[in-house]
Amino acid sequence: MSEAPDNADITYVHVPEKHRYEIRDGETLVGFTQYRLPDDVHVDFLHTEVDDAYGGRGLAGELVAMALADVRGQGKRIIAHCPYVAKWVVKHDEFADITDPAS
Repeated sequence: MSEAPDNADITYVHVPEKHRYEIRDGETLVGFTQYRLPDDVHVDFLHTEVDDAYGGRGLAGELVAMALADVRGQGKRIIAHCPYVAKWVVKHDEFADITDPAS
């Protein structure tokens, strides 16, 4: 049985030209959360995914935490159309102050 790779080379980066935050293992893209900018105030998260080989390691949650902290740092608010982000925000009420309902 092979062991799951550790998180030693995992990084989280914002790639604004692609409108997403990415999870990378070294140079390999292993996940992302995609967003759109509907106006000057909001970042609307649309979709999050992680490669199955990296599942169950908490990487998506770490990515969302980093992304939302970045949005807060920009002085913006979030909308969570992505089911994963919406569920994550409910469990982490420290971001409730910058979350607006998806319509």
